[in-house]
Amino acid sequence: MAARFRGFLPVVVDVETGGFNARTDALLEIAAVLIEMDDEGWLKRGETLAYHVHPFDNANLEQSALDFTGIDPWDPERDAVHERDALSDIFTPIRKAIRHNECKRAVLVGHNATFDHNFLFAASDRCGIKRNPFHPFSTFDTATLAGLAYGHTVLARACKIAGIPFSNREAHSAAYDAEKTADLFCGIVNRWKELGGFPPPLVDIGDDETE
Repeated sequence: MAARFRGFLPVVVDVETGGFNARTDALLEIAAVLIEMDDEGWLKRGETLAYHVHPFDNANLEQSALDFTGIDPWDPERDAVHERDALSDIFTPIRKAIRHNECKRAVLVGHNATFDHNFLFAASDRCGIKRNPFHPFSTFDTATLAGLAYGHTVLARACKIAGIPFSNREAHSAAYDAEKTADLFCGIVNRWKELGGFPPPLVDIGDDETE
């Protein structure tokens, strides 16, 4: 894995939120899906880590966002946890996977990844977490990759074109969307390998001077 992604471990992340502003709006669900590689270099979806999250103190909740996701933040049956607990429980196995794969850090894979990355880092900052395993700015965006591979950027449509079953009824759950994004990412990377695009011709690119 480390040789495939220059020392990065791809980890798919999806969040459901109370709006679009990562600094002011509530994080309501977060899911992370580990990516695994077999001995032949093919990617597959691994473990899913998912949590319902309590809105942080004074968090903004846009009704339009709640209507879109169908989340009731105050439903006791959500079994929600605080942000710090959710992030700590997600980051621990990710750090373990980084060490197992001899990688330097995780890189967030997401569908329109900037959105998920911003909310993940805003929550991590609020909680004062010092050892965030994710790269601070690099991401792999499956919306862009799907546009290249399948000519479509919407997750549901890209999955269907790729032959990945997708239920609109189950969508907008962080765990479900993260798993489908993981399947899409693995499918695109595996297809590139199948077509002979990886490994590339051996060339000397010099030292890796930046992260």
